[in-house]
Amino acid sequence: MADLAKIDQGIERFNESYAKAALKEPVNFWGLAGFAAAAAFTGSVIPLLIALFVEAVYLIVVPNMPAYRRFVQQRERQRLLEAQTATRENLIKSFTPREREAVEYLRWLKNKIQENYRKFTGAGTLPSNLQALDQRWEDFVDLLDVYRRRKQHLKTINRQAVHNQLSQAFRAAESATDEKTKRIQQTNVEILKRRIASFEEIERSVKLVEGQLQSIENFFSYLNDEIVTISTPEKFSLLDFEQLSDSIAMTKQMLDATAEDVGALDSYNRQVGNLELLPGAK
Repeated sequence: MADLAKIDQGIERFNESYAKAALKEPVNFWGLAGFAAAAAFTGSVIPLLIALFVEAVYLIVVPNMPAYRRFVQQRERQRLLEAQTATRENLIKSFTPREREAVEYLRWLKNKIQENYRKFTGAGTLPSNLQALDQRWEDFVDLLDVYRRRKQHLKTINRQAVHNQLSQAFRAAESATDEKTKRIQQTNVEILKRRIASFEEIERSVKLVEGQLQSIENFFSYLNDEIVTISTPEKFSLLDFEQLSDSIAMTKQMLDATAEDVGALDSYNRQVGNLELLPGAK
């Protein structure tokens, strides 16, 4: 189950008109083909004139029908869902064997939890919080991708070299004999200070994501242990999923806040040729 919020955002950005969608429908295509065949068989333009009239009515009526609009929206939602799923599966393929093993084990555990719930409670459908395990698994994959890329970023950094540059720039600014040189070196000092601060922010975000990944893994294991003792759906509803969801949301907000720092490192890696460390690199 992909992120429904992202899917809904995709629907809102769906710019294809309903009339254009109706025009592409197979029933419309084959209907026009039928009229064309009739015109060719009879040698008359009357079927073509009828086709034009019917097509005009079709394009006026069908795109404005609420049922058809819901159908188009549902079809687009399904397309976005499938595209998002394919993108995530391709992302998993780019992980290291150890990372893929962690992802696949968690997927297996998620499926086992849902299967055991049905088995031990006799319920025909899963409660909403158990359905949300699909989303929590997807969160794990996405956060693992962020974690691995940011760790790779940090490995490219020679902090001692940056600190040495800062010391040199500071001394150069202090010993500058003219205002122009001093201003240039002071600017360099501020840039290097911000760069060091960005390293620290990214490092903190890596530690936060690492803890969040462990939290998701531990929650799945805990839930797997607990599910075998639950005999009725009512007992299961007492388990709290909100804390994990809130924690993941907080982590994502923190990652958004440090995205600018990572963007700066992306630019740096492009400049020095570390293309394999850029997002989307295989």
